[in-house]
Amino acid sequence: MINRLLVANRGEIARRVFATCRALGVQTVAVHSDADADAPFVAEADQAVRLPGSSPAETYLRVDVILEAARRSGADAVHPGYGFLAENAEFAAAVTDAGLTWVGPPAKVIAAMGDKLAAKALLAEAGVPMLPSWTDTDGISDFPVLVKASAGGGGRGMRIVRTADELTEAVASAGREAAAAFGDGTVFIERYVERGRHVEVQIFGDAHGRVVALGDRECSIQRRHQKIVEEAPAVVPDRVRTALHEAAVAAGRAVAYLGAGTVEFLLAPGGEFFFLEMNTRLQVEHPVTELCTGLDLVGLQLLVAEGEPLPAALPATTGHAIEVRLCAEDAAAGWRPATGTLHRFSVGAVATEFGGLAGPGLRLDSGVLAGSVVGVHYDSMLAKLVAWGRTRAEATRLLASALARAELHGVTTNRDLLVRVLRSPAFAAVEIDTGFLDRHPEVFTPLLPADRLPVTALAAALATAAQRRATAPVLSGLPSGWRNVPAVPQTTRFLGPDGDEIEIRYRLDRVGRLADWSSTSAEEEPTGRPTVALVEATADRAVLDVDGVRRAYRVHRVGADVFVDGPDGAASLTELPRLPLPTTAVAAGSLLAPLPGVVTRVHVEVGQRVSAGDPLLTLEAMKLEHPVLAPIDGVVAELPVPTGGQVQTGAVLAVVDEKDPR
Repeated sequence: MINRLLVANRGEIARRVFATCRALGVQTVAVHSDADADAPFVAEADQAVRLPGSSPAETYLRVDVILEAARRSGADAVHPGYGFLAENAEFAAAVTDAGLTWVGPPAKVIAAMGDKLAAKALLAEAGVPMLPSWTDTDGISDFPVLVKASAGGGGRGMRIVRTADELTEAVASAGREAAAAFGDGTVFIERYVERGRHVEVQIFGDAHGRVVALGDRECSIQRRHQKIVEEAPAVVPDRVRTALHEAAVAAGRAVAYLGAGTVEFLLAPGGEFFFLEMNTRLQVEHPVTELCTGLDLVGLQLLVAEGEPLPAALPATTGHAIEVRLCAEDAAAGWRPATGTLHRFSVGAVATEFGGLAGPGLRLDSGVLAGSVVGVHYDSMLAKLVAWGRTRAEATRLLASALARAELHGVTTNRDLLVRVLRSPAFAAVEIDTGFLDRHPEVFTPLLPADRLPVTALAAALATAAQRRATAPVLSGLPSGWRNVPAVPQTTRFLGPDGDEIEIRYRLDRVGRLADWSSTSAEEEPTGRPTVALVEATADRAVLDVDGVRRAYRVHRVGADVFVDGPDGAASLTELPRLPLPTTAVAAGSLLAPLPGVVTRVHVEVGQRVSAGDPLLTLEAMKLEHPVLAPIDGVVAELPVPTGGQVQTGAVLAVVDEKDPR
């Protein structure tokens, strides 16, 4: 029996495993890098052990120091979570060799399924349908194809290739990313199925030879081949569901599977499906299966690891659950990762965290809390929000509404995109596949319409003025900006979400009512500047009557940053000083680092002519490569950072001079 469990992972999955351990009376041990010393998962564990390491990311990959942490803490079992060492056969073997209980499939199963090429060959013999694949570029003439990493998962090391000219560079780039993420740069090539859907089956095996399917999931909506919206069950005909489950169980039996695993398939438009890979671990999206079955999959993992059989009777899937991955990234800017302090993280109406639901409602699995610092060392996912409803439409509406109302301040997230996806007619009609985001650019539009930004900024200005009046040392009862003879209106300048300046001018009368207002923003509502009356303004709230419709805005100020959540959407504004100080000018044509990272490749030389869109260098951050492209036609004037150089946000990466020096 497991008494003290060490989780060899971090963030949300560590908190998720700890939640089950608390319910079962199992003591917990966290391991952490220096960067995670103050993280929520560390505080929640019964014990925590610091892991030494040369870098925060590599710290969690050190098998020797994790085993030493288990010895020092008295742990008798290890759970790998997902990611990092979760699918590392050597780690699994080392844990069992140390006399500890490994919560996962045996090392030989992980090794067999970790090599995707070997796995395809093995499972093809078991009758699992496969796509044609190649190990080199010779003889490939039928495009498009997909370059895939042989090791690892999570979409890293994957590239869609549509022409022969792109193939060589795609193979090289995928290999570099796979090597950085998994320590193995081996890649292979598969036929790419257009309009394919990503459907997977949750399997479980025990030490008594039983392998079962616990439902299926739809995971087709992806960015960069990584899932961001998942749901259970998949919306497929019963005959297809039955065939998927049979193929998944056959795959599990072929390798004598033990513990939680997922068999992933590509579903073609006609209903034909093909094996993609088997993930020998718990998946990020496991909560949707838990909500539809009432099972605790982590609890089942511990049960099976202790040698117990799976329950004789397992529940059927009921209702519908949808999960979204809330990530720190700017979706409209090429999925650029975002960093910073999460000043507020509030999702209302959450019924439970890391656990099941007794009925329709919301579940939150989060790795962060208000005040958490989001850095560049790890994956950009902050949390998962999951809704369960009696129907798919009910779950969708609940989840979209909760996301739209959430207060997420301080770090750019993909929240608006997720809401747009959930509310799109195509999603409602189940017109989804892995190319959904490419075909629906409208989902990248912010929830807050541009023509509503001026009124939102006005609410921010009025709440800010109310805060200052409330804290004024003298005459705090006078309306803000009051004068005997009205003359110049009050003026507040903000930097808007898109970087443009917004100037709000307004005047209050003798009793504090809004007498007039205007904005320099280029955007106006379709009917022109609306008529606005001030109903109420406090430090954290402004209620405005806009053309006869009352709108309430929640306002949160942190220094010069003002976060506004209103009925139309959220906006992050920065109040500009009335008398700005002089700053150092950046050379024209400078390309600045959008976040801290490492320059992994420099593609050009100083003096080289480039065209707009040409790659200049590659920046790696949050485990992903981010190309830096030339914004204009010109000549490379400066390349101050060499390959391997580390940069901070705002550092000059390159300078492109649009003037021809010849």
